Amino acid sequence: MYADREPIIAARQQTLKAPINCTGVGLHSGLPVAMTMRPAPVNTGIVFRRVDLLRGGATEAQATVPARWDAVVDTRLCTVVANATGATVGTVEHVMSALRGCGIDNLVIDLDGAEVPIMDGSAAPFVFLIECAGIAQQDAARRVIRVLRPVSVVEGEKVATLTPASGSSFAFEIDFASAAVRRQEGFVRLEAESFKDEVAEARTFGFLQEVDMLRRAGLARGGSMDNAIVIDGDRVLNEGGLRFDDEFVRHKILDAVGDLYMAGHAIVGHYSGIRSGHALNNKLLHALFADASAYEIVEEVDAAFVPAWERPRLAATA
Repeated sequence: MYADREPIIAARQQTLKAPINCTGVGLHSGLPVAMTMRPAPVNTGIVFRRVDLLRGGATEAQATVPARWDAVVDTRLCTVVANATGATVGTVEHVMSALRGCGIDNLVIDLDGAEVPIMDGSAAPFVFLIECAGIAQQDAARRVIRVLRPVSVVEGEKVATLTPASGSSFAFEIDFASAAVRRQEGFVRLEAESFKDEVAEARTFGFLQEVDMLRRAGLARGGSMDNAIVIDGDRVLNEGGLRFDDEFVRHKILDAVGDLYMAGHAIVGHYSGIRSGHALNNKLLHALFADASAYEIVEEVDAAFVPAWERPRLAATA
């Protein structure tokens, strides 16, 4: 009876078709940095490679830093990862967000410094680079992390939660005293086009009165209105204004997408953040992986190859 059914096919892992590079400045270091994104074999995941350390005599192992939740060592205003020998890479969340939004599974990212370039403060320049290089499908099934039961972390008024869902979606809520921001809510169902159209262009933001304090702490030395939205009291100082009326909450979703891609695979589930940030997002991944009953790693089904009569069953079990 079912002999003529089409097979249900797993989605394939993806990398870039060709290397592509860019140059910029580190948001917190203020130093120039060159970055090259290179295709990588299946099951590589996303890794950073400090070519400046290689030039100084470091081995490949000493210069390679994994983009993983358990390698995160600092979450002050950005996500910083490190390897066992102490090599670090900072401000990884925007490029990680672009890679997740574009469906890139395997990539080696070469850097000649300790920070990913901030570009314009959003993920859009990285999406542009990915599109220019092209995406190549690979001969291996993509694996995803499916959330099986709710996991949540709470710190005062800050909350981050993962719950089971049939796809990947993100919701966020922020509330600032400044009239330029105030209370905003956002939601996106994560697909390639929705990420590019609704999330990627949202820029990072900060308050003018905090700049001196941040710079004394060694942060935001490369920040400017070319790569961030700057708020002074109740005013946005950037000459061009905002790209979206709710650009602030869209950027918080962008950050969360990047932070959660540090899981090592895409997460199938619904993320909800209330005043959350890099630190709480990383703690959410720690909480998820601390409970083996809260998740499973499975092959992702390619919806294009799922017969219509099978889709309700898959949605019900996803």
